Amino acid sequence: MVVFGGKKARQMVAGFGGSGLGQVVVAVAVSLLVRIFSAPGPALSPENDYDDVPDNDSHGGEALPSGKVTPVTIRWNNINCSLSDKSSKFVRFLLKNVSGEAKPGRLLAIMGPSGSGKTTLLNVLAGQLAASPRLHLTGLLEFNGKPSTNNTYKFAYVRQEDLFFSQLTVRETLSLATELQLPNISSAEERDDYVNNLLFKLGLVSCADTNVGDSKVRGISGGEKKRLSMACELLASPSVIFADEPTTGLDAFQAEKVMETLQKLAQDGHTVICSIHQPRGSVYSKFDDIVLLTEGSLVYAGPAHDEPLAYFSKFGYHCPDHVNPAEFLADLISVDYSSADSVYSSKKRIDGLVESFSHRLSTVIYATPITIDDLSKGRTKVSKRTVAKKKGGWWKQFWLLLRRAWMQASRDAPTNKVRARMSIASAIIFGSVFWRMGISQTSIQDRMGLLQVTAINTAMAALTKTVGVFPKERAIVDRERAKGSYSLGPYLFSKLLAEIPIGAAFPLMFGAVLYPMARLHPTLLRFGKFCGIVTVESFAASAMGLTVGAMVPTTEAAMAVGPSLMTVFIVFGGYYVNPENTPIIFRWIPSVSLIRWAFQGLCINEFSGLQFEHQHSFDVQTGEQALERISFGKSRIMDTVVAQNRILLFWYCTTYLLLEKNKPKYQQLETTPLDHDKPHLKIEEFNSKQVDQTLDAPPVNQVGSNQPQESPEVDPVGPFMLEGAK
Repeated sequence: MVVFGGKKARQMVAGFGGSGLGQVVVAVAVSLLVRIFSAPGPALSPENDYDDVPDNDSHGGEALPSGKVTPVTIRWNNINCSLSDKSSKFVRFLLKNVSGEAKPGRLLAIMGPSGSGKTTLLNVLAGQLAASPRLHLTGLLEFNGKPSTNNTYKFAYVRQEDLFFSQLTVRETLSLATELQLPNISSAEERDDYVNNLLFKLGLVSCADTNVGDSKVRGISGGEKKRLSMACELLASPSVIFADEPTTGLDAFQAEKVMETLQKLAQDGHTVICSIHQPRGSVYSKFDDIVLLTEGSLVYAGPAHDEPLAYFSKFGYHCPDHVNPAEFLADLISVDYSSADSVYSSKKRIDGLVESFSHRLSTVIYATPITIDDLSKGRTKVSKRTVAKKKGGWWKQFWLLLRRAWMQASRDAPTNKVRARMSIASAIIFGSVFWRMGISQTSIQDRMGLLQVTAINTAMAALTKTVGVFPKERAIVDRERAKGSYSLGPYLFSKLLAEIPIGAAFPLMFGAVLYPMARLHPTLLRFGKFCGIVTVESFAASAMGLTVGAMVPTTEAAMAVGPSLMTVFIVFGGYYVNPENTPIIFRWIPSVSLIRWAFQGLCINEFSGLQFEHQHSFDVQTGEQALERISFGKSRIMDTVVAQNRILLFWYCTTYLLLEKNKPKYQQLETTPLDHDKPHLKIEEFNSKQVDQTLDAPPVNQVGSNQPQESPEVDPVGPFMLEGAK
């Protein structure tokens, strides 16, 4: 049976791919399809690829009951992040000896001017710093006293960009995310209760049945989108929540509502860390702790509210009455580039503040010691963050993703209306130009020209639509796959099937209008073949658009690369250059050009059996003679359809490989051991007189205050960093 099966497989490959390079391509494509459609869900990755990556799922892939959170304390010490140029001659420090602590039940805000390193520090703590060979990342990072390499706690990361499928409602978005990420919730009632609790918890009840929306369709507000992002991240009851500038792009009211949500989450027992840029006073009052950064250096780390104001007042920098403390702190640690003197004085002030705080925290004493064995596991390594627990079966993922893809495709009324109008409009234009073609000798050129522009128009329309949408969708898919929600095979297969009905409608509209106007071969069977050929070509062009979208980072780049690549296929599309006259080094291009195969199929369908008027012996008398002149005489329509499907399969497999290869990669922290020989100093040992002597401050009036300097005897920062230190 094995031998028989192998022979049959070889015969199928030979019949499908022809010979030579075609067989190789088909064999590779078939093997990839078997891998894609038979692969299980996300499973434990090979140890040599992900041995340093946290599991992030210490409860066997099941979410904790709503409201129950594992408390996690995060400590980091001497975090250094540097970026070198291509020649490695110049190094820029993004973070310099940054230390701090985040506790459960408290909201920690990382503040500082633009370019101070807020997002970089947040990404380092979350393990989400994009990998680069020019980056160098060192320091100590602990979760509940254990090195970050041993972290098994769940965390959520709320990014600045809120990316969702725009045609789904808020409730549908959460329900599908719950089914994908929490397969242990099997009953529909339990899942609905879980989703309703999240909607109430994050204040999304009023917009639960509203489409999320995007730039084309009005949906929920920016603040509601931000809270929806938090809801999606909270599905698995994470212990730590990271939020990258959650108030960006929001008005003051929405920003405060978002911060209220983060504050409530912290009060529920989560460890919440966010980066934020110059918040309003009411938002600042919600912070329990703050970390102040300027130019990558630490200026202050400790309790928020009045403590930082008291700390800086010891150096003569007093916050005026009725001034937002966040604005005062931002002005205090920002460089003033208005003049050379202001640059010098502000940098001198900042350097003094940085040096003063570094003396206070010259050595951080950890309650849990770190052993050399633990440190040896933290060597520098670029790895891919993954989730190691299986999240449901392949078919369950496929059906859920198919339902989501169908809702997104069928509800996208603006895009579908535009595509329908363009299909009908282009058909009317082409039909008007090639109106009622006869059977004269000149009609031969007209027919070929019409069939060529038909192939080009169909391919470009499908390609443009795909490259304009897929890069954004890919970002959503990358985030969901990073959580382990589903694997890549079910996603691509469901996307292909969901778009078949919608994608086939537009070529059918085009053909239904153009065919009778141009009076092409007037039989129903020929019309059906015409529509079938352009439909398959449309799907092949969409698959090519997926590959382009998976290859480049942005929509703009995809819009530049896609049409350029299609132009090459147009040149070798069979109309402008005869395949027999193509230079040897380019003869492989016509065999992979979807334009050429569509044009060839349309020509065979149109010219076969036609009789033309002729007056001279050298005139073309039959359609077969016309096909011979463009080297299509020995071909069949089935050959072109098989070739188009082969190209479609090739582009889908290439997309799969590119998405697998281009998984987000994150820089791993190189752990540096503490110097145990150096005597440890407690913060409480510093008195106010010693602190004041460490800072050579410029005049006080440079930060807007003429009050005399004070030296409080109580150190308000001490208890923050060294809880439990001996």
